[in-house]
Amino acid sequence: MHLREGLQELLSRAGLTVVEEMRPGSLFPPEAAWRVARGITAPDGEAPDALDAPWWDRVVDADDEFLVAVHRYRIGGNDALWTRVRRTVAVPELTGGPGFVALALDGQVLLAEVPGPDGSRLTALDRLPERLEEVAGAAGRETEAERVAAWADVPARPGWPLHWAEGIGVNPAAPDDLLIRLLDVSDGFLYGCDRPAVLDAAVTHPDAKVRARSAEAFRPQLTPEQWIRLVRAEPSPALAVLLAERACALGVELPDDLYGDLLAGPCRAEAAALPSVPAGHLPALAADPDPRVRVTACARWEDLAQPVRDQLLADTQDLVRTEALLAHHTHGVPMPREVLNQLPEPRRALQQCCLSSELELHLVRDGDVETRRALAANVQLGAHAVAVLAQDPDDDVRSAVALRPDLTEEQRAAIRHDFDPRTVSYTVPWIASLHGDADAMRRLAASSHPLVRRSVARARRLPPDVVERLAHDEDRTVRLFLAESCDDAPAEMLLEVWRWWDGSFSHPGRPRTHPNFPRTGLLRFADDPSARMRRLALDDPRSTPADVARLARDPEAEARRRAAEDPRLTPADAVRLLDDPAHYVRATAMRNPRLPARVLAGLLHDRDTAHEAVTNPGIPVPVQYRILAAVAAAVAAL
Repeated sequence: MHLREGLQELLSRAGLTVVEEMRPGSLFPPEAAWRVARGITAPDGEAPDALDAPWWDRVVDADDEFLVAVHRYRIGGNDALWTRVRRTVAVPELTGGPGFVALALDGQVLLAEVPGPDGSRLTALDRLPERLEEVAGAAGRETEAERVAAWADVPARPGWPLHWAEGIGVNPAAPDDLLIRLLDVSDGFLYGCDRPAVLDAAVTHPDAKVRARSAEAFRPQLTPEQWIRLVRAEPSPALAVLLAERACALGVELPDDLYGDLLAGPCRAEAAALPSVPAGHLPALAADPDPRVRVTACARWEDLAQPVRDQLLADTQDLVRTEALLAHHTHGVPMPREVLNQLPEPRRALQQCCLSSELELHLVRDGDVETRRALAANVQLGAHAVAVLAQDPDDDVRSAVALRPDLTEEQRAAIRHDFDPRTVSYTVPWIASLHGDADAMRRLAASSHPLVRRSVARARRLPPDVVERLAHDEDRTVRLFLAESCDDAPAEMLLEVWRWWDGSFSHPGRPRTHPNFPRTGLLRFADDPSARMRRLALDDPRSTPADVARLARDPEAEARRRAAEDPRLTPADAVRLLDDPAHYVRATAMRNPRLPARVLAGLLHDRDTAHEAVTNPGIPVPVQYRILAAVAAAVAAL
């Protein structure tokens, strides 16, 4: 059999016909079957010399069908998915190949062959669920001597050091010193790292790639001092400016001498565009021989003296002169029609400049639809022009007008516009700037526009009456945003939102991790029809290990995952959940420190689970250092 041939061809050669590709569901997973086949969680059973016809007769049903997965063969996913097949010969010719696991449709019989250094390992087990229960119970009775012996053999062969390198950095029990040493061989864990000592070591690391990784994704965990050291230490002028830009975006105030160093470098034009360049540098930037640098000075128009402004307005370069004109007419000087007509691209002027009254009325009445859409967002537009656009035949124009900051709520409500409540919502910037103004929040919370109310709900603190109003808003996204962002969100509303929302990438854990989320009285949800609500029972301080054990056997995977992460989970239940049909339940169980050492050691040495298992905080620290040594040796050998 050749690995190049497709799975269907291989199965056909073996005397099997593909019936269907199985999707994950309530089946015993191939991942667990492979562990049994490799002897990691193997029950006591026969070790046959051959998988003969009687065994195959036991694995098939009345229609000669069973499930199979072939090592390294991919169909509809990977070798962790079952393929349902029908036997056309008494003994399928699967032995001697890359390895396979076969499961009866009722989950009672497992046959397998996996290659190994000492030849193929054959497995034939009946009464599989019963035997796995026995394995879990026995593993849960691990003695201290067995635990010590299991860890003494870690790491062993076969090892998966590159898999360990990807995961050990996120082990919550890994000491700072280990993570600092890990920086020399792998730095991917920095994406989720928030440990000050480790980040401090990363920003001063001799490897520029490690320093750059520490700053990726606009890391708010870095202190201002760390950002400044990071910028100073960067030898690449372009990357130094990029790091400075990220620091400024997070509100870091760079020292004047650092700005001077950046402006004196070969990336002067890019450095000049930084938003907080000290005003003392602006005259020199406005007179710079590079027109790109002079353009950046126009962005600081209000900080420029009149002679410098006049110099830019008369610049010989069209690019500079256009930027100067836009800045000049953005700050209170009305733009006449003849100036607008001279601009190579008028859109920015329509969106941001103060226009003469005559020009405004001409554009809102006679301009094309793109012109009117640009004008609708211009905050300098006069009241009469706004009133005309509020009646515009184009819905996009009216929708933009409806979000203007200069409207009263009565005016906003009178504008006919379409709003799809299912669209992704972002906080309206001018509303975000008013989050600290209680009177403004009170007025806007009563708005007829859902996006206005959603933007109010994003405020970190709100007056009690505003919270009360938003907590009962008919738009459930308003309630969701209040749960995610506002520290004053009420407990009853948080519980209501939890019924249909359990967290997002931007606000993981909310509403359950909100400080006001109920912490008592949650046992009443132990028998709730909703699995999400049953999860809450274990958060109640009166819950017991028996409640954890009950949830570990819940029919819904969502509830079982909550049990799998609980520190009161019994070792036997932790082992049992390693065979769960749902991948995310199995992955959670692998991270539970209650796993017996022998089982966890086996998971560390299984290619399919090494990355997840190494994140388990139950791994003793000395063992973690031995794993790190294996990682360093493997990376050095590449």
